[in-house]
Amino acid sequence: MAERNYDLVVIGSGPAGEKGAAQAAYFGKSVALVEREPILGGAAANTGTLPSKTLRETALMLSGFRAREVYGVDLSLRREATVKDFVYRERTVKALERERIARNIDRHGVDLYHGAGAFADAHTIEVCGPDGPPARLRGEKILIATGSAPRRPELFAFEDRRIWDSDQVLNLDFMPHSMAVVGAGVIGSEYACTFAALGAEVSLVDGRANLLDFLDREISGRLRETMERKLGIRIVAPARVTACDPSGKTVKLALDGGEVLDVEAVLVAAGRQSNTAGLKLENAGIQPGPRGLIHVNACFQTQIPHIYAAGDVIGFPALASTSMEQARLAMVHAFDLKYKTVFTPILPFGIFTIPEVSMAGQTEQALEERGIPVVIGRASYGQNPRGVIVGDFDGLLKLIFHRESMKLLGVHVVGESATEVVHVGMLALLADATYEIFIRACFNYPTLGDLYKYATYDAMGKRDRGAGSA
Repeated sequence: MAERNYDLVVIGSGPAGEKGAAQAAYFGKSVALVEREPILGGAAANTGTLPSKTLRETALMLSGFRAREVYGVDLSLRREATVKDFVYRERTVKALERERIARNIDRHGVDLYHGAGAFADAHTIEVCGPDGPPARLRGEKILIATGSAPRRPELFAFEDRRIWDSDQVLNLDFMPHSMAVVGAGVIGSEYACTFAALGAEVSLVDGRANLLDFLDREISGRLRETMERKLGIRIVAPARVTACDPSGKTVKLALDGGEVLDVEAVLVAAGRQSNTAGLKLENAGIQPGPRGLIHVNACFQTQIPHIYAAGDVIGFPALASTSMEQARLAMVHAFDLKYKTVFTPILPFGIFTIPEVSMAGQTEQALEERGIPVVIGRASYGQNPRGVIVGDFDGLLKLIFHRESMKLLGVHVVGESATEVVHVGMLALLADATYEIFIRACFNYPTLGDLYKYATYDAMGKRDRGAGSA
């Protein structure tokens, strides 16, 4: 079997794999990229990030949800949205993203191998493709970027066409009028909002009492209230599914409190499992943890120094944006590129529920637990001309400052374009800025960016009056 030598062998072509390969190749390293699927992009391009966000936008468009809010009139299609309507744009976006990735890989001179890659030893990846003999790729460095897949609890009969995991939902062949979403994490909450916008009666079931409890508590509460009031989502929490019966015309879910949900479809969003099962990590001396997670250090090295891992395969936060940055930093460290030396200390979190939610920095409750004195400024979308124009009267920007230094500590947004609005605050956090940066800035008018100035005025007034943080 012929063996080819590379500076870097990357396993997986999702966000971490693509950007890690491109980063090393950009600096002149020879790179091989191994992808087991016939298509490029991993979950982000094909089953997760882009498809789910595209479906969300499609649901808002087809349902006329935004139009009803802004103009007080139903401008949606005068017929029920079909499955074909719903998935058309999603499939177009996926195809364009795959083409972009292929062009990027080709432009950087990366050699692409299609097939399942596994360790033969700590420096060698054996690739078994659909056609032809296996290939042996020897890498001075190796990057594991194989991503993750939905966890599938045995309780649910996923072979039934009405019971989906978060990958299967993209292949739906009917539009349910009622559904249960099991798991109120990011994926479950996003899909619950998407189907509710299309008019489905949605029950969101979760074992935790608080919705998305890593969020700032005030923002989480406002999101929950809006999901219930505007979208009609019924949040059933804390509750756990104890039985699933798909034998009738509908699917029946028994909950631990005695309630039975009777629905046309079930989406199970019960977390994810790292894709490490077929890698033969033991041949490289790597021992994965629970759910297949690979442990790494601050430079994304595994316990074998020349083998790195990035993205979903290493666990939280498992976001496309963070995966890209992890892989870039890993390659800088691997080849001593002197390009960037530390991973960004401030990560934005974007959740594409309806409404959107985003955050960067510290939450109010985390600062309270550490005894850090804070002052909080708030600005309502309903008091912002741009917010009024787009019809969002419930949105909120929340800024958390250190009470004494007035240094910005946290930025939290719920509302239209929250995942964009948060970036202004994120950059201020990276710059260790105080309130003065927003007072000095001149924002376009009318824009949601102007919320930063008024949230800062609110915080200054509370500080000067000696008011409490709330």
